[in-house]
Amino acid sequence: MYFCSMYKLLIKPFFFLFSPEKAHYLAMDLLKISSRIPGGKMILKSIFKAKENKIVVAGIEFPNKVGLAAGFDKDARWIDELALLGFGHVEIGTLTPKAQPGNDKPRLFRLPLDNGLINRMGFNNGGVEDAAVRLRKRKSNIIVGGNIGKNKITPNEDALSDYLICLNALHDCVDYFVVNVSSPNTPGLRELQEKEPLMKILSALAETNNTFPKPRPIFLKIAPDLTDDQLNDIVEIVLQTKIAGVIATNTTISREQLQTNTQTIESIGMGGLSGAPVRSRSTEVIRYLHSKSNGAFPIIGVGGIHTSQNAQEKIDAGASLVQVYTGFIYEGPAIARNIANHIH
Repeated sequence: MYFCSMYKLLIKPFFFLFSPEKAHYLAMDLLKISSRIPGGKMILKSIFKAKENKIVVAGIEFPNKVGLAAGFDKDARWIDELALLGFGHVEIGTLTPKAQPGNDKPRLFRLPLDNGLINRMGFNNGGVEDAAVRLRKRKSNIIVGGNIGKNKITPNEDALSDYLICLNALHDCVDYFVVNVSSPNTPGLRELQEKEPLMKILSALAETNNTFPKPRPIFLKIAPDLTDDQLNDIVEIVLQTKIAGVIATNTTISREQLQTNTQTIESIGMGGLSGAPVRSRSTEVIRYLHSKSNGAFPIIGVGGIHTSQNAQEKIDAGASLVQVYTGFIYEGPAIARNIANHIH
């Protein structure tokens, strides 16, 4: 608890002096430097070590239930450093076949009054092949998920080709896959959540996955903005394609009930909202999917998890694992340990 107080009183205000994107890279540079100082890794491990609470999900044994969501380490640059912070798994990406710069800056915005973020990053990444090279060189044995998407210039009718390229490129260096069709920041991407295109993509990915000697579990990441009818379709698709499960949820396009003034929100413009404002909706989606499917597949819960109570809420609703992202930024590097030590 001492470290949490120090983070909120001293470290967070320092990072919040910088733009969110600049602060992100600065923080990770400092973590990398700290881990390279003699004895640094050992000190970091001892400070942030989480209680072991093994759980098997989709055939993978996770050391604890708390992971880092995709978007934080898009290019698999900091796997070994993040492995020191108590996470049970780290999800990289979203990765695309070709490198792309993403949307114009500024594209990441803090909402401190709401403990939230708005981002319109646009799948900025160095391409799947570069990430695969880094993953093969990693030294830690932390469980890694590969979150995959399509390039912005790829039309939706050719999207499957992009997902297949990513699946093949990463297959030997990740433990599970996540199919991202739910980011609001790639034009038209969310249209792939509709039943027909989604069935086509997931069926083909599952078929290709099964040609490998050791198939990897495939999860589908969905938006919190889906209707009940669309969620019913998701349940049906997951059961029919026999993919491993669902990650619920991505960011929302909703701007309801924010404390931040309307003028500021309007000046920020488009993007996906994450953090505390999406918490209750993502939990609703988890509960609905779990109930509708009779618990037939695992759900990884993400959205507004800042505390162990937030995480337990997701687990009680039906999630097997949870992931943090925005909470990591607001609560600090001890978040995985603090949550993992207080959930069941």
